Amino acid sequence: MTYRYLGRSGLKVSRLALGTMMFGGPTDEATSHEIIARAKSQGVNFIDTADVYQKGITEQVVGRALQKDRDDWVLATKFGNALGDGPNRRGTSRKWIIEAVEGSLRRLGTDYIDLLYFHRADFDAPLGEAVRAIGDLVRAGKVRYFGLSNFRGWRIAEVAHLADAEGIDRPIASQPLYNLVNRTAEAEQLPAAAAYGLGVVSYSPLARGVLTAKYPTCGDAEEGSRAARKDKRLLETEWRIESIEIAEEIRRHTAERGITPTDFAVAWVLNNQLITSAIAGPRTFEQWEGYVKALDYRFTAEDEDLVNRLVAAGHASTPGYTDPGHPVEGRVPYVEAGASH
Repeated sequence: MTYRYLGRSGLKVSRLALGTMMFGGPTDEATSHEIIARAKSQGVNFIDTADVYQKGITEQVVGRALQKDRDDWVLATKFGNALGDGPNRRGTSRKWIIEAVEGSLRRLGTDYIDLLYFHRADFDAPLGEAVRAIGDLVRAGKVRYFGLSNFRGWRIAEVAHLADAEGIDRPIASQPLYNLVNRTAEAEQLPAAAAYGLGVVSYSPLARGVLTAKYPTCGDAEEGSRAARKDKRLLETEWRIESIEIAEEIRRHTAERGITPTDFAVAWVLNNQLITSAIAGPRTFEQWEGYVKALDYRFTAEDEDLVNRLVAAGHASTPGYTDPGHPVEGRVPYVEAGASH
C-alpha cells in the first residue's frame, strides 16, 4: 500500500479508502468486521462512512469494529441528508450540523471524527453559517478536518474563501463521483480541488457495479446485485445502455491482458494524478479482495487511449446525462413552461 498527503494537510491516507455503505445492510456485521480487519492488514488506513447509511446502523457497525485500534484509522463520515421528519433534521444549519456530529460520535463510539464531509450541497442555505459551525467543532476537538462531497467547483472555491475569512483551515478533501463512464468531475471539480488545496477522494470507481461487466444487458441482473435489488440510485444513474456496452468492451480488452474489468476501472481512476484516494465499497469479502488486486495493475498509454475513445474527457457515457440527485442549477425561468408573456 502507498500513501499520499490529503490535500495541503499533513494527513497521509492510503490510495484505497474502504467505503462502508453496504455495512449493516446487505453486508452483515460479521462480514463487515472481517473486511475491515483484512483491509487494515493490507495497509489501508482510511475508512469512509456517513450518518445516513443504513439509517445510522453503518456507523454503529464501523464503530464497534474500530474500538481496539481507533487511532490507527483516518475515519471519515458525512452529514446533510435527512435523518428524520421536520425541516431541521437535515441540511447545513448550525443546529443540525452540531446535532448530526454528536449523533455520529455516539454511533461511532469515538470522541473525534478525523474528516467530516458535507454530504451534498444545500442549494438554498447560506454556506457561511455551516463553515463557522464546523470551525467551532474543530476548535472543540470533535472534528479534525473537513471536506466537501458532491460540491461543484464554484462552491469549493466559496468554502475555501469563507474558511480564510473565518481564520480556520480550508477543507482538505473533495469527494466527487468519478469513473470511466462518468468523467464529468474532470471539467471543474477536480481542477478546483487542486487549485484550492483539496485532495480528491473519489467514489464509485466501478460505476455502482456496472464496470465489473456483470450486466450483459439492461435486462439481466445477477442475484444479489444492486440491479436485482432494484437499487434506486443505480437505476436512476449508471443503469444506462451506453455504460453497459462500454463495460462489455472493457471486458474484452482486459481478457486479452489477463486482468479483470475491476482491475482496469480502479486502475484508471488512480492513474489520474489529481486523485489522492479512491473509495472502494464492497458488499462481499471477495469484492474487497478484487479492489485491492487492482493496485497491482499498471495502466498503459494504450489503456488510456481506449478510455478516451469510449468516453470524452469531462463527459459521461450518455449524451445529455445529468444525475437527478445533483441537478443543474443554471436555469430559473420567469414563467412556467408553455405560459405566454
